[in-house]
Amino acid sequence: MAPMSESIDSEKVRALGREAGLDAVGVCLADPFDDTRSEIERRKAIGLSDTMQFTFRNPARSTDPQRTLDSVQRLVVAARSYRPKTRRRADDSMAAPARIADYAVSDYYAPLRAGLEVIAGALRSSGYSARVVADDNAMVDRAAAHRAGLGWFGKNANLLLVGHGSQFVLGSVLTDAPLETDAEIVEDGCGPCRRCITACPTDAIIEPGVIDARRCLAWLVQKTGVFPREYRVALADRIYGCDDCQTSCPVNRPADAGHPLPTSTEGYVDAVAMLQMDDETLLANFGRWYIPRREPRYLRRNALLVIANTAQPEDQRVEGVVCSALASNDEIIAAHAIWTARRLGRDDWIAWLDCPRTDVIQQELELDVPVRAMF
Repeated sequence: MAPMSESIDSEKVRALGREAGLDAVGVCLADPFDDTRSEIERRKAIGLSDTMQFTFRNPARSTDPQRTLDSVQRLVVAARSYRPKTRRRADDSMAAPARIADYAVSDYYAPLRAGLEVIAGALRSSGYSARVVADDNAMVDRAAAHRAGLGWFGKNANLLLVGHGSQFVLGSVLTDAPLETDAEIVEDGCGPCRRCITACPTDAIIEPGVIDARRCLAWLVQKTGVFPREYRVALADRIYGCDDCQTSCPVNRPADAGHPLPTSTEGYVDAVAMLQMDDETLLANFGRWYIPRREPRYLRRNALLVIANTAQPEDQRVEGVVCSALASNDEIIAAHAIWTARRLGRDDWIAWLDCPRTDVIQQELELDVPVRAMF
């Protein structure tokens, strides 16, 4: 390891991060996150993680920075905002507006990584090792940000930055530079507030800071197989992600984001138009999302549910895509098209069903589906 250079210290690191567009930068020790590992393993053991991977896949790795950089001594942890300046709205021309969660409207990790690379580059230039880690399952980002004094854990399990809330992407630079650490741990700022818990459309926050992934819409849109029938109505117009536990948080309400963000209509896509796209086009447009097994069928599955919850059955564009889905030889697509037709009160469309009567299809045909009230 090189001797400490006069040109790089914690103050310089934080200044470089701010100049590179990062909203908050902190430094902490790179010791293993033993308590976090124990909690991850506890939640896995009782099924709260469902089939989710991410940092649940290998807790021994994701909670020990040395598994990523064996010489690591410090973590330089940063946050960058993705909060929209205004609430987004759908384009009136859309047959079935499908809402994208704020964090998935654009690739917000690209500018975060770019800022972290500026810090990493300065550390390397001073003779130290440095590796950027962001959104790649190698680090428990929220635990690192908490240790670095960036914020506190909210009841919605997200990290909240003081005065700014939780709508931030997080990442770290792992380094062997012996930087001075930020020893201050931010105390809980939620107090008795439970708005995120009551706002969750599926009651997925089962206790403060604990999420049951089996109920969480943000996870269920990424999961393989049949979308759970008991949560299809609650999905409403969401095509990807869910923001309710964040947008309900009083700390998140001031629209003071400091970065250029997408315009007010970029948080929506037309679910009907999605169903008209071929596989290549779907992946080209939405491939930055976590799509199960990179199979476009799951984008179509979610789009069908949005149509069921939002579209007008007399719209010929809607009839065309739903009947086409009913004629699909993919049981996942056909099964959700059955539910969509029934939710729209159009059992007559099921005559288009042209799929072998598998168990999945038969279960959908026998399901009692509440017809949506039309206005």
